[in-house]
Amino acid sequence: MSNADLANLSDKLMLTTVLMYVVALVAYAVDLGFGRRGAASSAVEAKAEKTAEAKVEAKAEARAEAKVLVGSAGAAAPDAAPDAAPAAAPAAEKGGDGGGEERRQVDAIRLAVLLSVLGWGAHLGVLVTRGAAAHRWPWGNMYEFLTAISFAAVTAFLVVMFRYRARFLGAPMMAAAVVALGVANIWLYDSVGPVSPALNSYWIAIHVTAAIIATGSFSVAGAATILYLLKIRGEARGAAAAGFLARVPSAETLDRLSMRVTMFAFPIWTAAIIMGAIWADQAWGRYWGWDPKEVWSFVTWIIYAAYLHARATAGWRGRKAAILSLIAFAALLFNFFGVNYMFSGLHSYA
Repeated sequence: MSNADLANLSDKLMLTTVLMYVVALVAYAVDLGFGRRGAASSAVEAKAEKTAEAKVEAKAEARAEAKVLVGSAGAAAPDAAPDAAPAAAPAAEKGGDGGGEERRQVDAIRLAVLLSVLGWGAHLGVLVTRGAAAHRWPWGNMYEFLTAISFAAVTAFLVVMFRYRARFLGAPMMAAAVVALGVANIWLYDSVGPVSPALNSYWIAIHVTAAIIATGSFSVAGAATILYLLKIRGEARGAAAAGFLARVPSAETLDRLSMRVTMFAFPIWTAAIIMGAIWADQAWGRYWGWDPKEVWSFVTWIIYAAYLHARATAGWRGRKAAILSLIAFAALLFNFFGVNYMFSGLHSYA
């Protein structure tokens, strides 16, 4: 295939990716908003069931002791009828329309996961075919960089979803991916072509790739943090069991998930800054020049480091830690959008 054919194929795969992500977003939203049972409600119900089972067992033990004391075979007969009632109740609960609702929810979940994986494959095809058409790494301009960050974010979400069963992140992550790809195609699209001389380096495969992976992972942590703040706000209002909040895990689980993803991404972001300094020395003859991109990358690093340090040493939990995490994520987004369009510098490739 010619370079033009590969570039055209990349554009078509982009359209396919967006369409799959949109349908997956709808399916995740249906699961999150109208699912019959969520992670939180299921946990509460499971706890209630265990309590009920414990009460039934206690009653059974009491009856057994009574039978032993009475020592009569006939005394066991009156207890047979009460024992049959608890067993019949769950059987009755399984009937009705609940089974149909559960099947519809499972279908929505399967559709969402399937389209997420297929969309991820098409998204990968966008990057591969564009890179083959340009004969370089496909993140040499803002369109390619945002496309790659979206791919990294979806990849991180899929890993977290399969690892921690965190499908509740599907709706916000698919929404973020659709918005990012929409912005990339509507306002940032650039035809395949050469890049500036500073980008013709093997360091682009190391430094920029690390920054992309870290940014995508931080996006997942940011989504989990936002859900955490919504969850504790709902719990404070006594509405934890209402709406989609009932279908996400506990606040503690969301807080822990956000921290784990941040702990994974932070060393990669650190490596990206170090490797960027080495590349800057080769390209411009200095390791650090207080360029706006360098400054805001370092500011982002400081805030994320403060977040992890506060959690590890000061024991920060809950709302304070979540707000600090969101400030770090806001600095990360500003580093990408604000610095590239509001400031001029050596990193202004937009």
